[in-house]
Amino acid sequence: MVWHYQIPIDLPQNSLIIMRYTKEIFDILSKGGFISQNSISQQRAHLYDDIEDNFQEYQKYFEEIGFLLEGGNGYYYFSRTEGKAELTDKVQRMSEWINRVDFLKTFNSTFGSGFTFRKSNILEKFSSDIELKEKARHLYSDLKTNEEKIDKLIGDLERQGFAELENDLDGTYKVTAAFHYIEELIDCLTIIETEQA
Repeated sequence: MVWHYQIPIDLPQNSLIIMRYTKEIFDILSKGGFISQNSISQQRAHLYDDIEDNFQEYQKYFEEIGFLLEGGNGYYYFSRTEGKAELTDKVQRMSEWINRVDFLKTFNSTFGSGFTFRKSNILEKFSSDIELKEKARHLYSDLKTNEEKIDKLIGDLERQGFAELENDLDGTYKVTAAFHYIEELIDCLTIIETEQA
């Protein structure tokens, strides 16, 4: 049984809007997750639609409790202002994601929102792609085998909400719209780097 919380919010017109999914949305986004338009989970896709329909109300509510609700190209997430120490940590995590995305784009240049893949597809490509093998060396240096690295990479994609298991029987994953987030961050860094050169 799913409980829905109803939280009234006063708007400038003094109207009362009932937001039914604040708890569910908060539970996902407050842990650094994303809610994507093309999620395999019908519940998450429904949450996406509800946020889209009531974006200003949700944004105001979450802002009042200290969270910034933001939307991207087919996804929603929480952002926040960060201090220097947190920013340094974020830059370090970002450099790890740059290597991961570089690896995934080497695996298949069309890797992005809506793309489907299997672990076995990536492992098969290792046998014929020297560049992919080289890029794998920069992933998860604490892990020895390529299979361990791919397992960890897929786990990280799932944990961040960038990919979801579409078919448990054959191990097919689908990349969600939230993957745009990491692509857009990398594009911003590339533009800044180009301008500084």
